[in-house]
Amino acid sequence: MLGGGPASFIGPVHRIAANLDGLIELVCGCFSSDPSKSKQTGHELCLPEERIYTNYEEMIEAERNLPEEVRMDFLAIVTPNHLHYAPAAMALKAGFHVALDKPVTFSLEEARSLEEIVHQTGKRLLLTHTYSGYPLVKEARYRVQRGDLGRIRRVYVEYPQGWLSTDCAAENKQASWRVDPKRSGLAGCMGDIGTHAFHLASYITGLEVDELCAELNTFVDNRLLDDDGTVMIRYKGGARCLLSASQVCAGVENGLYIRVYGEKGGLEWRQDSPNTMMFRPVEGVAEMIRTSTPSVVSPAAAHNSRVPGGHPEGYIEAFANLYRNFALTLMADIANETPNELCLDFPNVCDGVAGMLFVQKVVESSKQNASWVKWED
Repeated sequence: MLGGGPASFIGPVHRIAANLDGLIELVCGCFSSDPSKSKQTGHELCLPEERIYTNYEEMIEAERNLPEEVRMDFLAIVTPNHLHYAPAAMALKAGFHVALDKPVTFSLEEARSLEEIVHQTGKRLLLTHTYSGYPLVKEARYRVQRGDLGRIRRVYVEYPQGWLSTDCAAENKQASWRVDPKRSGLAGCMGDIGTHAFHLASYITGLEVDELCAELNTFVDNRLLDDDGTVMIRYKGGARCLLSASQVCAGVENGLYIRVYGEKGGLEWRQDSPNTMMFRPVEGVAEMIRTSTPSVVSPAAAHNSRVPGGHPEGYIEAFANLYRNFALTLMADIANETPNELCLDFPNVCDGVAGMLFVQKVVESSKQNASWVKWED
């Protein structure tokens, strides 16, 4: 692991999720740019002294020189956005797979370069768009693909939060880098959670963007990046999407909510009630779909359901589903076997490039007074 030291939020989440199925073992790490903090975290995680590193270059080079049965198989990168590309590129070129927190890189140019490196090296990259790991999100995708909704007409996806409603960057480490364009990139809220909403809509519907129109807002005084925004998307084939993301909705914790409507019916899912999805056909009775019911849900939903019905499945489990599928894919690769479709169901570098193109186009549109911009460059 690179990153995830003291005061990290996402690093421990990655470690817990990766460990949940017993398929992945943490064997080494550089957990902070401060060597003493890296050592502290490594000791807390019971790593041997010689495999707690002071920088990623040292770690990748040292691990590459270890015997194959001892060295790391993949590197999980859980640093701020500006520290994604260089270690990921170095690890891939050194023969290691990579798991990477979203967004994939600091810029679209870096994302496309990383995509090329993935293709050149033949290594795999997991991008942790967490919400695609929920069983009923996979069920929603399956039902769209099966044609239950008919031709898609309208998508609504919203992601409100309230934790950045005040100027808290000075005392909050997680806020400080997210509102800093030198570390976050072109966008703030839209890069942080807008990309999640965009990926969720794309994952469920499979629709391709034709053009978009965006308005970004910054409500907190002296903030340099957006903390709120709305995007209208025109998909190829005629479907339309309204996407909103905000981190200044005071009092809201994590309100991710998606609705998809087609000619024959619609479905809806909320992240704060993840065990339930509603399907409402034009003709017939509305259906409440629950997790852990193999006779009802798709193979993909069943594969990613972990506990008996009635027990809540949440954020950590969804994260763990991505790591488990990634691990099963790597294990198949190591055994010279072909991974099955269920194992290959995790976001990859192509999703990362699409996310960074989304950020760039949203910023471009907003700067042009919310004009429509084409998806292609």
